[in-house]
Amino acid sequence: MVKNWTVEDSANLYNLRGWSLRYFDINAEGHLTVHPRRSPELTIDVKGVVDAAIARGIRLPVLFRFQDILRHRVALLNETFRKAIADHKYQGRYFGVYPIKVNQLCEVVEEILDAGQPYQYGLEAGSKGELLAVLAMNSAQSLTILNGYKDETMMRLALMGVKLGKKIIVVIERSSEVKLLLKVAREMGVRPLIGLRCKLQTQGTGRWKYSTGHVSKFGLNTPELLGAVATLAEAGMRDCVKLLHFHIGSQVSDIQSIKDAAKEGARVYAKLRRKKLDLEYLDCGGGLGVDYDGTHTAVDSSTNYTPREYVNGIVYTIQEVCKQEGVPEPHIVTESGRSVVAHHSFMVVDAVGIIESGATPVDLPAAEKESEVVREMRDTLQEINPKNLAESYHDALQRREEAFSMFKLGYLELEEKAKVENLFWRICQEIDKLLPKAKFISEDLLEMGKTVRAQYLCNFSVFQSLPDAWAIGQLFPIMPLHRLDEEPTQRAALVDITCDSDGKIVQFACHRKTGGALPLHPLRDGEPYYVGFFLMGAYQATMGDIHNLFGRVNEVHVFEDAGEPGGYYLEEVVHGQTVRDMLTSVQYHDEELIKLMKDQIDAQVKAGAIKPREGVELLDAYEAVMGHYTYIDRNAMRVPDEIPAAKPA
Repeated sequence: MVKNWTVEDSANLYNLRGWSLRYFDINAEGHLTVHPRRSPELTIDVKGVVDAAIARGIRLPVLFRFQDILRHRVALLNETFRKAIADHKYQGRYFGVYPIKVNQLCEVVEEILDAGQPYQYGLEAGSKGELLAVLAMNSAQSLTILNGYKDETMMRLALMGVKLGKKIIVVIERSSEVKLLLKVAREMGVRPLIGLRCKLQTQGTGRWKYSTGHVSKFGLNTPELLGAVATLAEAGMRDCVKLLHFHIGSQVSDIQSIKDAAKEGARVYAKLRRKKLDLEYLDCGGGLGVDYDGTHTAVDSSTNYTPREYVNGIVYTIQEVCKQEGVPEPHIVTESGRSVVAHHSFMVVDAVGIIESGATPVDLPAAEKESEVVREMRDTLQEINPKNLAESYHDALQRREEAFSMFKLGYLELEEKAKVENLFWRICQEIDKLLPKAKFISEDLLEMGKTVRAQYLCNFSVFQSLPDAWAIGQLFPIMPLHRLDEEPTQRAALVDITCDSDGKIVQFACHRKTGGALPLHPLRDGEPYYVGFFLMGAYQATMGDIHNLFGRVNEVHVFEDAGEPGGYYLEEVVHGQTVRDMLTSVQYHDEELIKLMKDQIDAQVKAGAIKPREGVELLDAYEAVMGHYTYIDRNAMRVPDEIPAAKPA
C-alpha cells in the first residue's frame, strides 16, 4: 500500500465527483457514503448497509434502492421547472409525467407518485400492461399520457379512464389511429382527450439519434398531421385535441439538439394554434440525459448540459416562439424517466476470485538442456527495459509462433512448449508494468496490455443485471465500496459467473487514465471485496433476461433516518428469484423433475448401487436446491486446506 494515497485520490480516480451529482462520497475510513438528499448532515456508510443486509441473511448480489434519492430526483425536476417558469414569467405551468417503461417496478412507481403529488406529477404508458397499472395508480389531478401503437382494447381502456374523470390523453402515433379512436369514442359516448405526435426534422444526438426525424417509426409527418386535424374537425371533435407531442430520442447528449427540437416543436404548436386549434399542452417528450461517465461531454454516455440548463433552454425557447407567433404559452409536459430513476439504485457484488492471463501455479524451472527457442525467450525476459518494450514484445511474439510451429511438426516436447507459453506471459506482464515509464506506447502494446489485465470473477450476471452493458455498450460507473484509502494496484476487467464469453465488462466509466481497465485492490484471503455498479435505476431492472437461468437479484430498500444507528433503516427486502422460479419460467415443473430424479435413484437402490438411506439423502439434496438463490454462495467456494482421503471401496 502506498502510504500517501488518500480518499481524494480514489474520488479522482473513479471520477466520483463527475457522475455522482453529490449523492455519493468517501469517508475517512475509505468507505463509500450515500447522501440521499445531497445534504452533508446525514451520511450513510454503504459498506455498513451491505454488512447489515448480509447480517440479516440476505445474500449478494443485492440491488440497493435508496428511495430518498428517488424522491429527491422527482422534487428536483419539478422545482427546477417551477423556478425557470417563475424567472422567465412564463404563463403556462409544468406537468411532468414519468414513463413507467424506464422502470415499471411497483415500489418505484409508488414512490414517484407520492413524491410528485404536490406537483401533479403524472405517468406515461405505452402498452396494455402499463396502461392497466397507470389507470389504477395515477390520480385524476395528474396527466396520463398514452403513447405507442394502440389497438381497440387500449383505446377503450383509455376512454374508461376519461369516464372516471381522469385526464388521459391518447396520443395519435399514426393516421389510422384517428378513425379507430373516433369509432370507440362514439360507441362509449365519450369525448376523448387527444394528443398528436409530430415527426420533427430536428434529429437528436447520442446513441438513439437515428430513431428520430422522418425515419422514426412513431408520429405524423406534416401532411398527416393536417389530415388528422381535418378528420377530427369533420367528426366534430376538433376541440378534443389538447396536446402536441414530439420526441427526439433517449439520452440526448447535446443541449443544442434539445433547443433546436423545442424551437421546431413550438413552431408547429404555434401554427396549429393560429389555425384555431385549442391546444393546451406541448409535450417535449423524453431525452433528458444522465452523465454516466461524468465527463460533461456530448458523447453517448454523457451530456454536455445540466438539468437546469435543459429546463431553462426548453422554457425560454418555447416562450420566444410563442411571442413571435402571438399565441398563448402552452403548459409544458416532459416525459423524463432516465434522469429521475437512474441514480437511486446500485448493485453490490462480491469478487470471488481472480483469473490472470497466462498465470500458472506449476513451477517450470530452467534446465541444463533446453531448446534454443526456450533460451531465447528467457533472454528476452531478462533484457526488458523501458526503452525496448516494443522490440521485446515483437521478439516474444515471433518466438512463440516458432515454438508453436515446432510443436506441430514434432520438434518440441510438451514441457518445452509449456515453458515458452509461461515465459511469453511473464514477458507481457513485465512489459505492462513498465508501460508508464515508456516515452512512446504503440497501439500493439496498448492492445497487449488488455490481454494481460487481471479478470475479477464477480458473483452476478451481466445479462440479467446490466443488459445495456452487453447489448449496446452502455457505460456504468463501477468502483469498490471500501479500501478507498488504499491505492488500487490491479488493473482489471470484470467477468460474471455465466457460461458465456460475453459475460464480462471491459469498458468503464471512470477516469481516462485507467486505460480502459478498472483499478481494483488485491483480494485478501478470508475477506470479502465489494464492488458497486451505479446509476442502474433506468431500464436495467426490467430489461434483464434469464441467460443461464440467473434470476432477479435480492433487493433491499433503504430509507434515511437520523434517529437510527448509521442514519438509515432497511425498509423492505424483496427476495430474488429461486432456482424453482427460474425453472418454472421456462416450463420445467419441480414436481416432474423431482419424480424423474426419484425414479433414477430408486433404480440405483434396486440395483444395489446405493443404499436406501443414501438414496433419500440424494433426493432431499436435489429438492433443497430448488429453493436456493440462483447465484453462487461465496462461502461454498472456499478451497479446503487439505483434500480428504479417498473412502475405501
